[in-house]
Amino acid sequence: MSHKSMGTYHKPRMKRGWDDISVSAIAYIIGILFAVICFVPFLLVIIYSFTPYDLYLKNHFDFFPSRLTLDAYKMVLNYDYIWTGYRNTIFIAVIGTACSMILMIMTAYPMVKKDMIGHKFMTTLWIITMFFSGGMIPDYFLMRSLGLLNSLWAIILPGLLGCYNLILMRNYMEGLPVSLEEAALIDGANDIQVLFKIVLPLCIPILATLGLFTVVGYWNSYFSAIIYLTKRTKWPLQLVLREIVFESGVDEVQQGMAAEERMSAPFLLKMASIVVATVPIMLVYPFLQKYFMTGLVLGGVKE
Repeated sequence: MSHKSMGTYHKPRMKRGWDDISVSAIAYIIGILFAVICFVPFLLVIIYSFTPYDLYLKNHFDFFPSRLTLDAYKMVLNYDYIWTGYRNTIFIAVIGTACSMILMIMTAYPMVKKDMIGHKFMTTLWIITMFFSGGMIPDYFLMRSLGLLNSLWAIILPGLLGCYNLILMRNYMEGLPVSLEEAALIDGANDIQVLFKIVLPLCIPILATLGLFTVVGYWNSYFSAIIYLTKRTKWPLQLVLREIVFESGVDEVQQGMAAEERMSAPFLLKMASIVVATVPIMLVYPFLQKYFMTGLVLGGVKE
């Protein structure tokens, strides 16, 4: 029996020319430079947040301090409203993201059905909202008429259903094989069973991607909190950190400090505040990383 008759076949390897190697090398270099540009500033923020006040006064650009301290973090975390801000932000991010995902699924799935009357008209209305908005003043009067001023729901409700995320979800659902749904219907499943047992398990990548977008948006909610929330006990984390760094909160956390330390404290407080606000939400990304690119690419492609 010949070697070919045994079914063994080796695909010949194509030799890469110098042009391909050069393009790959340039791409790697650009990627590394971009990664460095993104990572180094955040690394410097972390280093400065651990730098003692006296070392910072002597050398503002000491990237390798001889001593490390937690003084800046102690001042930030000992502030009266910091943990209240964390609690409010976690509530906004978790409840807002959960409600947004439920509403997005309930809206996108019916619009995938070609036999639904008016689905093209509804899609047109969605797209219009991407380019035209009533503005800030109508939103404020709406929240006031609903009695939601100084309520965390005033931060959650306006961002529940984003048109961009909704289009990504609909495009992803349209790309799912129709034969799976037809087979389930033939076997006696209804639309609700098809949604929960067929469609949603296949939509995990796009749900993880849009969930990450949504939770980051709610976590960083800042401007809307300034408009709708005046009670300190309702402030989210970003607003509490803003007061610590830029307003009267600096004086409160600096009580008992020496004069020289008061000069450098605002800058070091800014660095510690950035870390306190950023690291918790960054820890979410590794758990969703494997779904992120898949959901984003497939959701943005429409056949």
